[in-house]
Amino acid sequence: MASITGTRQVVLVSCRAQLDMLGKKVHKDNIIALSWHMPVSFNPVMYAIAIGKTRFSRKIIDESGVFVVNFISDKLEEKALFVGRNSGLHMDKWSKAKLTKEEAESVDCCRIKQAIGYLECEVASQVEAGDHIIYFGKVLKQELKKNSKRLFQVEGNKFTTTV
Repeated sequence: MASITGTRQVVLVSCRAQLDMLGKKVHKDNIIALSWHMPVSFNPVMYAIAIGKTRFSRKIIDESGVFVVNFISDKLEEKALFVGRNSGLHMDKWSKAKLTKEEAESVDCCRIKQAIGYLECEVASQVEAGDHIIYFGKVLKQELKKNSKRLFQVEGNKFTTTV
């Protein structure tokens, strides 16, 4: 199996939906750690994220049609590892990772208060790409709250930051 190498910035993507779970409607807020993401359009402003087909967050985004890309500093490395290693299907990753929710302004979703910036996105389209789905999000609101060193994944559990 070929591996994809190269240092990539880590983001935490938050999502929310009402899901049918065991015959009941359940409100779920979740977070997923990703390093496959990029800007894809200036007009309109669009951003793409790639999520594995088996991930719980994919089900939430498919249901709600929205997500928030949260840019994080290198100081959130342990939280990013926790979020990336665990599923939110049967756990509240927000409380376990000790991340603070704040309501997004343009989509029905929350964003991470500790993030240094965010993009509030509405799904414009999606494309199947092997074992992943690429979501193209129209950016409805964006903000860089502060300049800070960002977290980059070198490979596996090895991280670095900007200089």
